[in-house]
Amino acid sequence: MSILLKNSTYIDWKTLKFSDCDILLEEGVGGKIVFLDNTNDIKVEKTIDCKGKFVTKSFALGHHHIYSALSRGMPAPAKSPSNFYEILKYIWWNLDKALDKEMIEASALSIAIACAKSGSTFVIDHHASPNFIDGSLDIIAKAFDKVGVDHLLCYEITDRDGLDKAQQGLAETENYLKKNQGLIGLHASFTVGDDTMTKAVDLMNKYNSGIHIHVAEDLYDQQDSIEKYQKRVVERLNDFSILDSSKTILGHCLHIDDNERKLIADSKAFVVQNTESNLNNNVGYFNSRGLGDNIILGTDGMHSDMIRSAQNAFFVGQGFDKIDFPSAYKRFVNVHNYAEINGFEGDGENNLVVLDYDSPTEMNKNNFLGHFIYGLSSKHIQHVISNGKLIVENRKITTVDEEEILGFSKDQAKRLWEKL
Repeated sequence: MSILLKNSTYIDWKTLKFSDCDILLEEGVGGKIVFLDNTNDIKVEKTIDCKGKFVTKSFALGHHHIYSALSRGMPAPAKSPSNFYEILKYIWWNLDKALDKEMIEASALSIAIACAKSGSTFVIDHHASPNFIDGSLDIIAKAFDKVGVDHLLCYEITDRDGLDKAQQGLAETENYLKKNQGLIGLHASFTVGDDTMTKAVDLMNKYNSGIHIHVAEDLYDQQDSIEKYQKRVVERLNDFSILDSSKTILGHCLHIDDNERKLIADSKAFVVQNTESNLNNNVGYFNSRGLGDNIILGTDGMHSDMIRSAQNAFFVGQGFDKIDFPSAYKRFVNVHNYAEINGFEGDGENNLVVLDYDSPTEMNKNNFLGHFIYGLSSKHIQHVISNGKLIVENRKITTVDEEEILGFSKDQAKRLWEKL
């Protein structure tokens, strides 16, 4: 199906150049877009009048956790956590152990819908379900494909539930990578021993992939690494050559020293910032000092709204980070560069959003970044096109029955909460 966007104002995501034009989209992964001045004689299946609207590349999300989708409103843990390790132990590790096939499917479908309606058509996810590992990534992939959102998935390999579970995570990862693009997921240094780390790196090299891992999200990670291995977390990862891959994603990177920052800056790896999650867990504040340019943004499962993530990275960063309008926007779009550099499919040029931005002031190339930080929000996303296919039209999902899926999710959430 070919789509024509008429009378649009196109914003080039790389240069921020504004162009008044009609846009013809080719459907399919890697499909092209063509900018035209006159389309009166062109026949297409779908025409959308974008007069007064803005069109730009759809968004990409650098670090999500679909496994947390059913946590909203869940009962309080049996014990109130007093530190980050206890937050993991009594909340998230309790929740992910309770997930089964139907809960994972409901989580993936509801998150895919939320991402699409928030303008993201390419999502990098880091999944965990220790008591339902085998086939979990395929369940998530099929759910995202059904909604029409492309993805880069991994399973969170860890020793925290024993070496048998770690081996299952390794096996699930390899089975998935045999047929799909993806990453090798590791929880964090403090739950991954040298044997499991070695096997994960072997998979990385075998499938020419990268490692997706939480790094020094809390001081506990550093203390554990120094005590067990007599080296800091990033030094340990570097010794395993994990930083050699441009596909590697290092999550958080809050509690790192100058040498670790230099190791990252001199490497090919990307760092993903998750501001609101850090605030929620009270673990500290992101500082980009000395990390280089390979910084992307994620949500860490807090929500699926990348505009919100970029704006909060800017606002919170005023007191803790060297961040301005251009660098906030650069981090926002850098997932596109990550995908392009590494040849991942599903984030091509025929992924677009149409913004119905009702600003009381003019928006143009010179002031776009001010509008991006202070004006734009997900409520302005009217249409979303993924691989040339219209998946959100007039703010409604077109590919699946959203009401039915949310009903299914609510049922699975009740089941989950009863198990907690």
